[in-house]
Amino acid sequence: MSSVVEGRCHHVDVSSITDGPRRATLRTSDGVRIEALHQPCTAGETDLAIVVAHGFTGSVDRPAVRRAAGVFAGRAGVVTFSFRGHGRSGGHSTVGDREVLDLAAAVAWARSLGYGRVVTVGFSMGGSVVLRHAALYGGAAAQRAGEHTPEHEGRTGARDVRGVRGVLDVHDARGVREARDVRGARDAHTDAVAAVSAPARWYYQGTAPMRRLHWVVTRPVGRLVGRYGLRTRIHHKDWDPVPLSPVEAVPLIAPTPLLIVHGDRDAYFPLDHPRMLAAAGPCELWLEPGMGHAENAADDGLLGRLADWLARA
Repeated sequence: MSSVVEGRCHHVDVSSITDGPRRATLRTSDGVRIEALHQPCTAGETDLAIVVAHGFTGSVDRPAVRRAAGVFAGRAGVVTFSFRGHGRSGGHSTVGDREVLDLAAAVAWARSLGYGRVVTVGFSMGGSVVLRHAALYGGAAAQRAGEHTPEHEGRTGARDVRGVRGVLDVHDARGVREARDVRGARDAHTDAVAAVSAPARWYYQGTAPMRRLHWVVTRPVGRLVGRYGLRTRIHHKDWDPVPLSPVEAVPLIAPTPLLIVHGDRDAYFPLDHPRMLAAAGPCELWLEPGMGHAENAADDGLLGRLADWLARA
């Protein structure tokens, strides 16, 4: 299954989105194979798809992801997938950098199925990815897609947010590929975005869980623990350049509707993270009493409210 979609979908192909669950293997613009699953809306025909971006060490088949997909499917079609280095996807995790390409492939696949509106929701690392994806593939970035030049081997949005073409094709963003790259930016855009338990800034080590995570990601022994204990393959190279941070992405998302959700008992990222994100640009902020971190802590009531917000945004 190719993740490259030519043009936009203007109608719903009912047969492609109501036939039952469908698994596919997508290919990102940098050649990584991504496992994905489409789950039709259980309430009947719809033109809305929700694409779910899981947290670090998650995957398409993890119970919390499947539970979220089940709730969302009551209101929309749902596309779930495993980020690179997770589950049965190929490649190695870059902990939020090139994962933007994985999400772009999943969004483009949802549009290729015939959905007229495609929205994204991400948890923790996935929350940072949906923010950066919305900035790089939507809003002002998509409108300016023809004005940029490629950068740094296609790293996704380092600081100055130049190089939308580089985001879409890390191998060759020049010459004859340029027209297809611009179309890809349009096909992969989101119509609304919700980030749950997302960090505002990189390299945060202010809590014990984040210090442990930093050890897993940065140390050779930690990456072995990640591979064999957490079933997550982590890339050994440091970011170079450092990608656009979530808080830097937020001002670039408008006019796409944005929702920030965070629990007041999040053990990973305290409340200054969602407040910093909310202060950075137009958005709606939900601070959830008693909620912990990410998809594991999101109950069915919150998931239902998320789906309702995405449906009407």
